[in-house]
Amino acid sequence: MPIQILMPALSPTMTEGKIAKWLKKEGDAVESGDVLAEIETDKATMEVEAVDEGTLGKIVVAEGTEGVPVNQVIALILEDGEDASALDGAAEAPAPAAKPAPTPVAEPAPAPATPVAPSAPTATETRIIASPLAGRIIASPLARRIATERGIDLAAINGSGPKGRIVKSDVESAAPGAVSSAAPAATPPVASLNVGDPLLGTMPELEAVPNSSMRKVIAQRLTESAREVPHFNISMDVEIDTLLDTRKRLNANEGGDFKISVNDFIIKACALALLRIPAANASYTEEATLLYKRADISVAVAIDGGLITPVVRDAANKGLAAISGEIKTLAGRAKAGQLQPEEYQGGTFTISNLGMFGVKSFTSIINPPQGAILSVGAGEQRAIVKSGALSIATVMSLSLAVDHRCIDGATAAAFIKELKGILEEPLQFML
Repeated sequence: MPIQILMPALSPTMTEGKIAKWLKKEGDAVESGDVLAEIETDKATMEVEAVDEGTLGKIVVAEGTEGVPVNQVIALILEDGEDASALDGAAEAPAPAAKPAPTPVAEPAPAPATPVAPSAPTATETRIIASPLAGRIIASPLARRIATERGIDLAAINGSGPKGRIVKSDVESAAPGAVSSAAPAATPPVASLNVGDPLLGTMPELEAVPNSSMRKVIAQRLTESAREVPHFNISMDVEIDTLLDTRKRLNANEGGDFKISVNDFIIKACALALLRIPAANASYTEEATLLYKRADISVAVAIDGGLITPVVRDAANKGLAAISGEIKTLAGRAKAGQLQPEEYQGGTFTISNLGMFGVKSFTSIINPPQGAILSVGAGEQRAIVKSGALSIATVMSLSLAVDHRCIDGATAAAFIKELKGILEEPLQFML
């Protein structure tokens, strides 16, 4: 009987996904470990590989199909000795039902969807395993797309990623000799609307870029948060000259193999402040307010097509060098589409920093089920008054948004005051 290939659950909260691309076609031989397809979730595009061997007899769900439920049959593999006649009715055979994964109590889930996980494989079912590898040529999905669009032969590129993986920067910096003689594959057409279109009035010519699964989920969650969560915003200015001097002296250490950023200090400071003001480390549910005993800090990272928030676990008990190395690794993996679900799910507090763009101050939308998010602006020299005299200091503006259902205004004020005190006196990082 043909082996059913099911839509995999690539994270505990995934309920559906999109078949971004089939890397095998009907009639191709399939060996254990071969990459079959690219599955696009709300966070990343993952390559999946087969466990069993045979021939890809039928692709049940076409490339580009969105909203494919977890555990739905997406393809059939013919075993040795089977022919096409064995495919009749095989796709309609019921797939094993998904089992709800246990809901964690100590940490919030990143989405309200009921967690699902594929059931144990049977004799006529095979698992698909998520893998960052891409068969004989190891390359990220984004690198493959760029190479296809530009007609670049991946075989002529040496990857700089882990285990020689080809990443986006490798393709973008490829020498002219790496361009394949084959014509690049045609890209899907995008809608084009012209001046005078009755739907757009006098708008100029434009392109309608289809929304990815990630963009759709971001839109859905942020809209729900803005509509349903009562945001309460406060802001405070922080003088960071002492912090900058401490950072300079730490980074000047000749034996150190790290470069600590201001954001690393902020991550550590937020974690310490949350432990000192535990009522701010909270989430709201209809049944109870959840108070977390550990500060897991989510850090917003911009990636192609959206935003993702890798998590620094138990940041209060990690040193600045450890936090610096961890966040650099997580951010790099995020931009390469290599993060595993456990690396971006379950944070208790989020930091969004736009200071590197020169943004003075801004407010962010809370990422449910978390109860708070900190927006960090640029440090800039400003005129201040100290002891009745005018002076100059490097000042950074912080804006805190909290879920007023679980964090009161006084609690929010106490937290940001504590955070200010830690950042202005870096010796507190040693306590």
